[in-house]
Amino acid sequence: MTVKRLIHPDALADISLSHEEVQRYSRHLIMPEVGMTGQKKLKASSVLLIGAGGLGSPLAMYLAAAGIGRIGLVDYDVVDYTNLQRQIIHGTKDVGRLKLQSAKETMLDINPHVQVDTYEVPLTSANALEILAPYDVIIDGTDNFPTRYLTNDACVLLGKPNVYGSIFRFEGQLSIFHAAEGPCYRCLFPEPPPPGLVPSCAEGGVLGILPGTVGAMQATEAIKYILGIGESMVGRLLLYDALNMEFTEVRLQKNPNCPVCSDNPTLTELIDYEQFCGVPAHDHSLYLTAEEGEAVPQIAPLELKRRLDAGEELFILDVREPHEWEISNLNHLGAKLIPMGDVVARMNELDTAVTLIVQCRTGARSADIIRELQKHGFKKALNLDGGINRWASEVDPSLPIY
Repeated sequence: MTVKRLIHPDALADISLSHEEVQRYSRHLIMPEVGMTGQKKLKASSVLLIGAGGLGSPLAMYLAAAGIGRIGLVDYDVVDYTNLQRQIIHGTKDVGRLKLQSAKETMLDINPHVQVDTYEVPLTSANALEILAPYDVIIDGTDNFPTRYLTNDACVLLGKPNVYGSIFRFEGQLSIFHAAEGPCYRCLFPEPPPPGLVPSCAEGGVLGILPGTVGAMQATEAIKYILGIGESMVGRLLLYDALNMEFTEVRLQKNPNCPVCSDNPTLTELIDYEQFCGVPAHDHSLYLTAEEGEAVPQIAPLELKRRLDAGEELFILDVREPHEWEISNLNHLGAKLIPMGDVVARMNELDTAVTLIVQCRTGARSADIIRELQKHGFKKALNLDGGINRWASEVDPSLPIY
């Protein structure tokens, strides 16, 4: 689909470029597809980035460098060491700082001519429409289903284009969802997957360079859309396989029964997305608590240490993957590794009469396994709250946190 005109030429009458800006953007200005008119369009435009993490990093830096006049950032997380492998807008010196502070500082260092507005809040059903409304283009750099569906539905209700990107392990996706011109995200995925079916990047990992590739493509699509040039990704989904360096394009059609963008939508206002998706959209903590899903019996690391020191008979079951066991493990405490996908088939190796401590990285997968074991008569299973990362933080700092 050919990109449509977003900014009318009449809106550029009061836009001018200083001599310094002309020099800064000279490689744009000598391209006939951009030129002075196009650069003024970029300066007159506004883009909102949902997330200042993996995808948000290249997006924010490239959009600032390109001269987007106003860039909004929505995030309320802080920089963590685990972010630095891929979130290149932040540095080691920024660990512990708000991502918004670090990102804004980097963007203005790249280009002091842009306006950067920050929103240090989680995007919710209560504030999404207000935050998104002033911006021309919305870019989805989220990593969870509640915020992804919220962003899509808010864009549909406001008539905004939603530049979508997602990443996981070695794979990425890219599209523009704009209900006025084509399908929205719900046309492709009407409902989110059941909780726990699709692991997050925190659980499954992501190749550090992958968000750079996908984020740069999102920035490209946003700039093309603003300039009104090229072929738009509306109605097209690009699948990227970094491991094999393959790109596959899938054509998308508008769903006539889409719950949000069809002629007769069943969803006409934003809903409680965390309840809808069954998983939390915003997780500041390192650990999973019982309130974040169907409650399972929990044990805190310090309580587990006390009971082990008292000589109680406890069996520690580690349900992570073998490559995670190599990073850190409780082998010295007698822990047994049975990966999550093998537990049901190997239940004969477990004793229902012994108190079972189930453990993973942060407590999410182990909670799911306990729910499954409960169906098979394991009544004495406890979830290690916060997993081995919390154990390392509170009990044994000799173990790395990952």
